Amino acid sequence: MTGRGNEREHVRVAVIGSGFGGLGAAVRLRRAGVTDFVVLERRDAVGGTWHDNTYPGCACDVPSHLYSFSFAPNPEWPRSFSGQAHIRAYLERVADTFGLRPHLRLGTDVEQITWDEQELRWTIETSRGSYTAETVVSAGGPLSDPKVPDIPGLDGFTGKVFHSAQWDHDYDLRGKRVAMIGTGASSIQIVPSIQPEVERLTVFQRTPAWVMPRVDRRISRAEHWLHDRVPLTGSLRRQILWGVRELQVSAFTKRPGMLGLVENLASSHMRRAIKDKELRRKLTPDYRIGCKRILLSNAYYPALARENVDLVASGLREVRGNTLVGADGTEVEVDAIIFGTGFHVTDMPIAQRVKGAGGRLLADVWKDGMESLRGSTVSGFPNFLTVIGPNTGLGNSSMILMIESQLNYLVDHLRHQDSLGGRVALDARPSAVREWNDFVQKRMERTVWTTGGCDSWYLDANGRNTTVWPGTTGEFRRLTREVRLEEYEVLRPTADGSGDTPGGGRSRRGNRNDKQEASA
Repeated sequence: MTGRGNEREHVRVAVIGSGFGGLGAAVRLRRAGVTDFVVLERRDAVGGTWHDNTYPGCACDVPSHLYSFSFAPNPEWPRSFSGQAHIRAYLERVADTFGLRPHLRLGTDVEQITWDEQELRWTIETSRGSYTAETVVSAGGPLSDPKVPDIPGLDGFTGKVFHSAQWDHDYDLRGKRVAMIGTGASSIQIVPSIQPEVERLTVFQRTPAWVMPRVDRRISRAEHWLHDRVPLTGSLRRQILWGVRELQVSAFTKRPGMLGLVENLASSHMRRAIKDKELRRKLTPDYRIGCKRILLSNAYYPALARENVDLVASGLREVRGNTLVGADGTEVEVDAIIFGTGFHVTDMPIAQRVKGAGGRLLADVWKDGMESLRGSTVSGFPNFLTVIGPNTGLGNSSMILMIESQLNYLVDHLRHQDSLGGRVALDARPSAVREWNDFVQKRMERTVWTTGGCDSWYLDANGRNTTVWPGTTGEFRRLTREVRLEEYEVLRPTADGSGDTPGGGRSRRGNRNDKQEASA
């Protein structure tokens, strides 16, 4: 136990979050021989977004065998696209199988993370005490903090209001007049799930989405038996799913014109379910498919065609008492409002809690757009790594592939810390961060997310895509296989006991170490 004034538990690594990123980091740390770590989780159980999102119909839009760790295959997935309960149960098993429970600190909300320039370590203030750590891994993810738009008059609404990620299971929707705000990935699962039980459902659609069929089915007993008895077959299945999606990447990143055929398939999917021409017109996007996230559902369009469902083809403008007013002037009185309006993705709240060298707030560093080196490290924030950081998202494949690549980078980062010896910190050079992000943004110019003609949650307030990776997952894995020491400044304590200051004021000793190690 160490600390100044207050007793603090010291660990080598502090991991924030216990979703796929946090639990994956914990497994890789143990496999690398690092056992001095904690996983700080604000909820009372593991699972991350799969713990929080319990709305009706919640499921993954990536095939189950690809949406799982390569080092923890699950031969018992019940369906080709599994639901929230099964995914969360999988993550609980990962925690048990790999002995992660002793490292978990549940019900622990991280309030402040501050870099100590003298001690070359992080101080972490939480709702249940303080920690110090040599390295911090932020694995809260971009789908952690729900985003509710600032709607005039919402405070005066006397009915029930909640976000899809904060579902109120005590509120009975049966016989109620309900408004669904938004038509994203969560909403298209919620709408068909609640439509049969509500009296009236009004869907406020700001922008229509491209919806493709969901090729989902129950996995047979024979398949379960085969994957359990012959694990290689499960690995082969995963490889095929991965390979097909890798082949699709070129259409998204280099040749968006190739997506026209996919648009035709999506349009046919709509026509089969929606016979009303005016409703089809409202549901037809005016942008290239893939520009916004492509959604998968067999039930969404049929639900919209039901007699008790209305589509308002505009966003919600204001609330007057219990009457909702759309941007097109439509008025509707409701008993409950459900927001399916996404999350703080390009303005992650964790950035408001991280203070790096010189007391700089990460949110201030990112105020003009998120940037990092290889999706993991930020200049001025030594030994601070993000999992699912800037430009690591995907438009067509499994985020678990990207997470595992970033975990490779994390382990190599720690290996370099060990090989350098003594108390040491690695700080990404500003020039390396710039070069990496110039490379990413140059690649982004040809992608469907830039040329497709839409305004998506992939873009930040400045219209820059700081979310998606413009390449294949295989390429990202190659580029993050190891830490390139020349991209970092090596920080050591100076002779007077204080640390080198990132971004300036370095001792000659610190600079000399940089040059020697970079050329080693």
